Amino acid sequence: MSQFLVQLGNAATAVEAYLSTILAKQEAAGTPRRLAEALRHSVLAGGKRFRPYLVFNSAALFGVEREGALPAAAAIECIHCYSLVHDDLPSMDNDELRRGQPTVWKAYDEWTAILAGDALQALAFELVSSPECHEDPGVRTELVQTLAAASGAVGMVGGQVLDLEAGNLPTDAAPTIAGVTRLQSMKTGRLIRAACEMGAILGKAAPSELAALRIYGEHLGTAFQISDDLLDAVGTTTNVGKATGKDAAAGKATLVGLLGVQAARDHLDQVITAAVTALVAFGEKAEPLADAARLMGHRGS
Repeated sequence: MSQFLVQLGNAATAVEAYLSTILAKQEAAGTPRRLAEALRHSVLAGGKRFRPYLVFNSAALFGVEREGALPAAAAIECIHCYSLVHDDLPSMDNDELRRGQPTVWKAYDEWTAILAGDALQALAFELVSSPECHEDPGVRTELVQTLAAASGAVGMVGGQVLDLEAGNLPTDAAPTIAGVTRLQSMKTGRLIRAACEMGAILGKAAPSELAALRIYGEHLGTAFQISDDLLDAVGTTTNVGKATGKDAAAGKATLVGLLGVQAARDHLDQVITAAVTALVAFGEKAEPLADAARLMGHRGS
């Protein structure tokens, strides 16, 4: 597991350096100063860079070097960061702390946070559609389609809507495991799955190989969300880097809340096993991805 954390750190360093360069180029081209500062605050304030790690290591299965996967990895991180900036807004989750620092709206204001998120979403598609991302226009088109679908109404944004509906609109219906699973697979899982798919697309994987990584990504996304819910339920603000206990306080339905902590841990173990099993066809080359799944059982932040 320590080797995995080293690799995760190396991936984070690479994508942060790349994004820092990209943001500096945008500043030189005329990004307003306040927006530029908010963008750097939202993108360069730390984070695991888990999704770029998945892009890098999925692409590596097909011989794609890290340099060749950087634009796609940075693009999906921009989408993730934009989602966090908007998620933290008072009208959504109303969070004041992210990665141990004030959230963007708290550090600046709401309108700056909204526009910073908008700019990051646009930057993601600028990166993934550029010839620098891949020389093949067909590959770029497929990357754009994959990222857009995972980010939009049937993916992350749709999941955010379901999440906010559950917390803000009156209903007599009791939450169900199926409903919570659908919400979480859209809000969190689709972007994690997309990271795995994008690596395969960069490497022009065979349909069966892409399908295997899609299955892996689906299970990994579920594992990530369960581990996130467990952190919220039993973690501390100091260790996690953001407020904890918010789900229960807000009355949000989670698998941890529906199943209980121990049953949720048992389900997490099953999902991790399914994710690792999906990688069998790739052999030892997929060990970095298998380690990513195993980490879900040992997350501290």
